[in-house]
Amino acid sequence: MNYAEQSAYSDPGAHAALLDELPSDIAELTAVIRNLLIHYRGGGIEFTGHRLEEINHRWVEAMLATDQRRNGTPLATPREPADRIVGCCRDYTLLMVSALRHKGIPARSRVGFSSYFAPGFHHDHVVVEYWNDDRWVLLDAELEPAEHWGFDVHDIPKGKFDSAAEVWRAFRAGEIDGDVYGVDPSLPFKGGWFIRDYVFLQLAHLQRDELLLWDGWGAMADDLEMDLTPTDELAALLIASDAGDETATTKLRDRYREDPDLHPGDRVLVHSPSGTPPAFVDLNTRQKVDAP
Repeated sequence: MNYAEQSAYSDPGAHAALLDELPSDIAELTAVIRNLLIHYRGGGIEFTGHRLEEINHRWVEAMLATDQRRNGTPLATPREPADRIVGCCRDYTLLMVSALRHKGIPARSRVGFSSYFAPGFHHDHVVVEYWNDDRWVLLDAELEPAEHWGFDVHDIPKGKFDSAAEVWRAFRAGEIDGDVYGVDPSLPFKGGWFIRDYVFLQLAHLQRDELLLWDGWGAMADDLEMDLTPTDELAALLIASDAGDETATTKLRDRYREDPDLHPGDRVLVHSPSGTPPAFVDLNTRQKVDAP
């Protein structure tokens, strides 16, 4: 898998020239990313209507188009918080991945759960992983570097973020309470079924299909009323691949291509937190379509 090349989702398209002037320093680059985005739930502003719909920007090209319509200035030029693109952790990550790939640096998005936002709960999260010519480094492009995090957000240590596959394995072994893994303790989007669906999201992102966190396809479900052995096998392959097992990496690639339950195909069902009714989106035309 060539993570130095843009995917359909990370490709800036007509706005590629905007990335030419971005800094190469990681800290400076993440500062630019934070200048472009504001989190729809954690940014301190309550967005509604068409502004909240910006969270459904699936492609970097669409994000940059929105930014340029609104601001029309180089990406490093300061934006007021209300003028930033409304998004979530996936969008901070995808923009950072796009900028790194534009510079020829291998980068990918990692889907899982973080332990550093609130005591006792593991929030679903997407972070950046890039190759620094020596090793893969995890970084959180959403966070302002600050002492209160207790670690370097540009080099996340082991234990602060766990992949969905690792969490699923621990859940299946009875080592964790699934209800402390999800979107928020106050919301129903948590537990074993939620962790399971994120295993499929993790696989898709590693195959350079950096889908929205509320996209649904294939074997995803909102319960655990099925044979869980295939998910166990998939999680084991993801963990082995992360550990450097090339055979596991090849198996994942082949299964993703061949098994319609694992990849989204031409369309996904979007359950957007913006409140719009669930709708199918054609990933080729980028338009809403009728149910198949």
